[in-house]
Amino acid sequence: MQGLSKEQVLKILENYENDPQQLIAVLLDVQAASGKNFVEKQWAELTAEVLKIPLSKIYDVLTFYAMFSTEPRGEYIIEICRSTPCFFLKTEEVAGWFETAAGIKMGQTTADGKLSLFYTSCIGACDIGPAAKIGDDVFGHLTEEKVKKLIKCCRDNNTQELQSLCQN
Repeated sequence: MQGLSKEQVLKILENYENDPQQLIAVLLDVQAASGKNFVEKQWAELTAEVLKIPLSKIYDVLTFYAMFSTEPRGEYIIEICRSTPCFFLKTEEVAGWFETAAGIKMGQTTADGKLSLFYTSCIGACDIGPAAKIGDDVFGHLTEEKVKKLIKCCRDNNTQELQSLCQN
């Protein structure tokens, strides 16, 4: 997927009426539109210029919130819950299943740009742990077989089957 254009970023800013109070929403939209789940430096600079806020504030937001990245990430961001309840339900083993199925280690992105694996703190799914998030969807009661299915769905862009495995 090709990167963003200046016109696309300006349109996103315009959609929020160039309101600095909408910074998080703007950055989320820029990141989503990037095709690589990150905010490039040039678009952070343009956002700061248009919203008339310091670039340091943009980077405060981009580096504080885990949902943002300043480096390219996969089309599918897979976050394995590492909270205490999930830890006791073998988070490390679940992470290993994801690493094996995806062919990468935690914190990495596949060469084709499809998948990125990360740990995250509590995702509010303690009752269905061990759990993981793919995008905004939560998947629980993870088994090695279910993890393999999730990775296959992501690789194949099979969003319908992915949704059928979702716990939401």
